[in-house]
Amino acid sequence: MAPAFEDETASETNFSDVEQLHKSKVTVVGSGNWGSVAAKLIASNTLKLSSFHDEVRMWVYEEILPSGEKLSEVINQNNENVKYLPGIKLGKNVVADPDLEHAVKDATMLVFVTPHQFMEGICKRLVGKIRGDVEAISLIKGMEVKMEGPCMISTLITDSLGINCCVLMGANIANEIAVEKFSEATVGYRENRDIAERWVRLFSTPYFMVSAVQDVEGVELCGTLKNVVAIAAGFVDGLEMGNNTKAAIMRIGLREMKAFSKLLFSSVRDSTFFESCGIADLITTCLGGRNRKVAEAFARNGGKRSFDELEAEMLQGQKLQGVSTAREVYEVLSHRGWLELFPLFTAVHEISTGRLPPSAIVEYSEHTPRLNLLEGSAQYC
Repeated sequence: MAPAFEDETASETNFSDVEQLHKSKVTVVGSGNWGSVAAKLIASNTLKLSSFHDEVRMWVYEEILPSGEKLSEVINQNNENVKYLPGIKLGKNVVADPDLEHAVKDATMLVFVTPHQFMEGICKRLVGKIRGDVEAISLIKGMEVKMEGPCMISTLITDSLGINCCVLMGANIANEIAVEKFSEATVGYRENRDIAERWVRLFSTPYFMVSAVQDVEGVELCGTLKNVVAIAAGFVDGLEMGNNTKAAIMRIGLREMKAFSKLLFSSVRDSTFFESCGIADLITTCLGGRNRKVAEAFARNGGKRSFDELEAEMLQGQKLQGVSTAREVYEVLSHRGWLELFPLFTAVHEISTGRLPPSAIVEYSEHTPRLNLLEGSAQYC
């Protein structure tokens, strides 16, 4: 018979193994500016929370740096995303992985944070490659426009992969969060409050306060549509129209955001627009952020340089969301006969594509009948 202390040791080892099996494993799908910041936030918490594995995997779309080195290897060597978040340490428990299938293997919590136009392809690659019990959250602003109508990214993830997907949006300029300046965010969930609270714990820090609301579509549409309004705000800045004009554009933009959201999803809550994902995100994106910045440059050049050209010059590989979202929103409005109801959204797209000059961002305000139609949309709110 073996000594009692050996049985106890074996029992402790078995218990430890079982405990490890029940810990959540997190993978961040995306490694741009915001994806790297998300990985940093999460990695600081997985070290503290006993219900999570320490290691956080981060899928990196492989790039070759000017030095000839691979981005993923440099991230792992330096603990820093030298291209998209230079000067910020991610946490030694962040592991960059250029192999998408390997990065998500055995993960129980997936954080999606890539440009929205890449998500359909990513989801196709993940079919059959993830656990059936995985939980997901999308930090992605944007939507897919299909023949049957608009599809939110969280819905695309759920429908493609058969998994539950929450969303996280808020007044979150990534570089400010990276240096730990105070910020807030909102998690949107459908039914399971416990899952939402798990995401809240995973992201929350003393400088990043997260709350949860039961309104996935409302939270996600706020995060998506504010980029269109930010483009309009950038036009105003580029034309030096002043703060009064910019405030008017933001107010009209918020009204169109709410009306559009309610027309698409009657379940959207009015209160959601007063969370961080709503008015707060709209304000910060119209005051700062890449969409406003590039739109300002577009207007200063009289619309003579394309957004694609300015994006390549100014953003070092990062992607604009506002212009593509404006196009997608325009497609929805045109298909459903709603263009007259949303003059600001319509003008942003037409200016972005060169059909109208940047100054048209305020000229539509003289067309009283169109604004009356917009006021009439309050019946849907």
